Amino acid sequence: MAYVIGTNCVDVKDRTCIDECPVDCIYEGDRMLYIHPGDCVDCGACEPVCPVQAIYPADSLPPEWQWHLTAATEVLSGHPDEPSAGPVPDHRDVTLLPPKPDPA
Repeated sequence: MAYVIGTNCVDVKDRTCIDECPVDCIYEGDRMLYIHPGDCVDCGACEPVCPVQAIYPADSLPPEWQWHLTAATEVLSGHPDEPSAGPVPDHRDVTLLPPKPDPA
């Protein structure tokens, strides 16, 4: 079961998880990061380094975040299987979320 990045990542995008992922399956959107569910090897390296606790195994996602698995699948469908191919468009549901206030 793949890992999934949830709502806490929106407007944060710390990117520490990208450095920890051994298979380069984390892609960047404008407002959040996405884990490719077909490429994730379920190693869990990304989960403990996330400073906002946004990463969960898909089968342990909070109920209100279940839609993020579908969002990642839809966003990454058809995108080249290489994060260096450039940013992915954010899922429509992510674009509709209100912006988080700047922590400054």
